[in-house]
Amino acid sequence: MKNIRARVAIAVFAALATATVAAASDPLTTTITTLDAGVFAAFNHCDQPGELQRHADYFDEGVEFYHDTGGVTWNRRDMIANTERNVCGKYRRQLVPDSIKVYPIKGYGAIEQGVHTFCQVDSGKCEGMADFVIIWHQDGARWRITRVLSYGHRSNTAAQ
Repeated sequence: MKNIRARVAIAVFAALATATVAAASDPLTTTITTLDAGVFAAFNHCDQPGELQRHADYFDEGVEFYHDTGGVTWNRRDMIANTERNVCGKYRRQLVPDSIKVYPIKGYGAIEQGVHTFCQVDSGKCEGMADFVIIWHQDGARWRITRVLSYGHRSNTAAQ
């Protein structure tokens, strides 16, 4: 009986490992994780010249941003103004490793889902975390963010 359990456990582990490798090597997942890294590299340095505009360029002009504690923003101009006022030079975003999941949207683009922490620039403490969903629209070779949900903001207990 122990031998059968061991074989089942090994088979399940191997299947999960294979699924993780397959997801990581999926071209859509690679594209979206690369875009995510770019948009948030600019976000994390938005107090430096040109970076706030580089961050803004990832978003559709009519982006809708839903934030559970901050409310709704209905366009890029207002969203970027909020970022400049509340984030730049104060916080940086750090993706929780292996948290991104990507799902295709036929004829439109992709859904990105994940978890991130927010770290204070001055202290380096990463005390807050939240879940997120980003809707990406593909137009030819160009990808733009059209919707963002940032929710479940909570204390990052791992930081304490």
